Parts: sequence; C-alpha cells; structure tokens
Amino acid sequence: MQLLTTRHSRSATARTPEAGPRRRPSAPFAAVLALALVLAPALAGCSSDGSSSSDAKHPGGTVVRVPQDFATIQQAVDVAHEGDTVLVDAGTYRESVRMTKPDIVLRGTDRNTVVLDGGLRLVNGIAASGPGSVVENLTVHGYLANGVLFTGVTDEKLQQHGAGGSAYNPLDTTRFPALRGFRASGVTAYNNGLYGIYAFDAQAGVIEDSYASGGADSGIYVGQCKPCDTLVRNNTVERNAVGIEITNASDGLTVVGNKVNGNRVGVTVNSNDLEALAPQHGAVIVGNVVTDNNATDTPQQADGGYGIGIGIGGGTGNQVQRNLVQGNRAVGVVITDPPGHPASGNRVEGNRTTGNGTDLALASADPANCFTGNQPAVQSPDDLENLASCAVPGRAAPPFGRTSAVQSPPGIPFSQVPAPPAQPSTLDPAAPGRPATGLPGPVDIGAYPLPASADALPKH
Repeated sequence: MQLLTTRHSRSATARTPEAGPRRRPSAPFAAVLALALVLAPALAGCSSDGSSSSDAKHPGGTVVRVPQDFATIQQAVDVAHEGDTVLVDAGTYRESVRMTKPDIVLRGTDRNTVVLDGGLRLVNGIAASGPGSVVENLTVHGYLANGVLFTGVTDEKLQQHGAGGSAYNPLDTTRFPALRGFRASGVTAYNNGLYGIYAFDAQAGVIEDSYASGGADSGIYVGQCKPCDTLVRNNTVERNAVGIEITNASDGLTVVGNKVNGNRVGVTVNSNDLEALAPQHGAVIVGNVVTDNNATDTPQQADGGYGIGIGIGGGTGNQVQRNLVQGNRAVGVVITDPPGHPASGNRVEGNRTTGNGTDLALASADPANCFTGNQPAVQSPDDLENLASCAVPGRAAPPFGRTSAVQSPPGIPFSQVPAPPAQPSTLDPAAPGRPATGLPGPVDIGAYPLPASADALPKH
C-alpha cells in the first residue's frame, strides 16, 4: 500500500517497500501542458514578454499603476525601477508575468478583484526570478502549471516547463544559483495545474497569509533549497492533491500556524534524487492544523495518496511539534523510507494525533526517529511511543508499522474544483512597498502553541 505520494513531476514517494515506481503526469495533463508550450509563441499577445514596453516611459515616483499608466501588468513590471511598487487596480488580467528585476513589489489594490486568469492555456501566472521580489494582495488562477513561481532559474524555456528544472533531471545549481529574497503575502491561488505558490531554487523568503486550493499537485510547495531560510506561516490550503509539500528543502525552513484541511494529503516532507540537494533535512513544522485530508472533490494524486495528515518520506532531522492532526482516514503522522533515502532523526513530539485511521505509524529502519507525547489512540506498531521514545537514545528500531487501509476515490480535474470564497484583504494599498530583503527574520516557534481546535490558529 502506498503511504503517501507527492509530485506529478519530480517529488519522491514515501511508501512501503513493496510499492511500485512513481508515475509521471497523467497523459491528458501532459498533453495539455505540451500543447501549451507549442502554442506559447502564438499566445504572446496574451502573455506579454515585455518587448512591447521596452521603450515606454516611467511615470515618475516609486509607484507604477495598472491600467492607469500601462494597460498590462507585464508592461508596468518591465518599466518599473528597482524598489518600485507595481500597483494593479481591479480587473481580470489574462497574461503571464515575468519579474526579473530586483526588489519589485507587485501588489493588487484588492485581493479578490485583482485577478490574473490563465484561461487554462497559459503556463505560469507570475514567475519571479528577481531578488527581493514580492507578490501580494491579488488572485491568480487557471494556469496550466503554477500560480506564483519564485525561482533562481532565469531561463524562460525552463520556466515554461512549469517548474525550475528540466523534465525529470536535477537542476544545475551552479548555473542557476538560488533566488535570494522573495515574499508572497495575501495571495489567493486556485485551480492551477501544478502548484498554487511554488518556491523552487529560492532562499530567504516568506509565504504568508495566503490561500491555495485546486492545485493538481500541491497548494504550497518549497523545494530544492539549502539553506532555505524560508518561513511558511498563517496560510490556508484546502482541496489540493497535497496541501503543503517540502522536497529536498533543508535548514531554516519553518512551517507554522497554517490550516491544512480537506486535501487528499496534508503535509509531505520528502527526499529524492529527481531534484538536487537530497537528502532533505531540518524542517520545523509547529502549531499547524492538519485535519480531514480526505476530500473527494479534489485532483487525484498521481500515485494515489489519500487520507494522510503529515508524511515524512526519507526526510532527516525534522521537528514535528504541537500540531493538531486529526480526522485523516489513513494516518495522522507517518515516517517511511523511500528507496535510497532512509528517514533519520525525525522527532514527532507533543502533537494531538487522535481520530485518524492510524494516529502514528513508523515504517523506517533508522532507530533515530522518535515519537513522544502525541496522545495517540492507534499506533503502528503497537506501543510505538514506548518503542521509539525520544527519551530513550540508543534503542533498537521497532518493527515496521502500517497505516489503515483506505481506498483512494476518483478525483476531479483541477479546473473543476469549486472556486474559493472571498479572502481577507487586509493590506493598505497606499502603504509603501516592502521588497523582500532581510527575510524571514527571527521566528519564535514558542509563540505557536498546540491549536485547541481547527479554528484556533494564532495570527502573528
């Protein structure tokens, strides 16, 4: 039985040893994406490459307005100077936007009425490779790959493959050093063909106060960074194949105060060799609500993952603490060894793991994984918290456990996931723009207690 699965494109699968190899994207999706790449030149009028604005005049000051100064977002971004804010008024913008200059702030005047719409034919909504890039207070949906992509990859052809890398090959991190500095704040990303908000080959960033649903792979993804120095906080992710996904993302990665509800799989932490920088190491996952990840009105996982709260597949040295993990039909928290990447040194402590099919499960041969104080009712193997106690160093590894048997039901196309309700738009559009420098800053994980209920998340 497959315990958890992650990416259509490059992520690992944590599973029992008898599970088969992971599958590539389904034929219909791959065909649609390939067709979009072929048609990209013909769609240039809808997906500006910026050339039409190369001689345009800057309006002066530090704010460039759309549509008052320029008709398209791309034209405004191309003209903006380092440190400028591109302020977008209400409307639907049927374009793809590339942000390549440093310290540009792309901001909507209203989160719910400033909408970038890919029309199920454009590939990426916003692709930001300029250091210090910020995207805030707007909605992006209907793209064949990503809603918002932050990446050190500056090759547009590689970006057009929907991710930082080329097909299934690990990215050349020498050719493409990580983007330094990024922030997504108050972004609504829904019904996108891979990821809602995607940070790949990017460091020193924050993804906060955002909403992601209808992601055919995951709502929020952080991958291939070391050190990541990235904070994922106070987001809501629901009705995705996977809520929050972490692959080969190591050191300085903190995931706190998020609501991960009603996906097929809640949170995954993975190592694999399909991306660079394996093994994954050192994420801190604290104070999140991870509940009821059994939704059927969601895109189907390529490898059938379903009913899983938090799954660690080959991750190392991670801390999973003070999370509310309940109502996941297969398993609350599970640690597994995918081929070539044994999970090691993961600490699962002080969570509330009740009401899941199996609350805690360990299918790893490394004795350094441990579980303590998680209030489980159902453990696999039996008595797991004593057999793998964090208070007993040097003990033997317990026998392999299993999750509850749950059949993954058929999913629906990502484009058919219901649109979300309006989301809070708390930003003052007139406030000075803040480029993404000096992030994420100090993170006090002690400020994130165990949530008392699914609706009791702190706001910081």
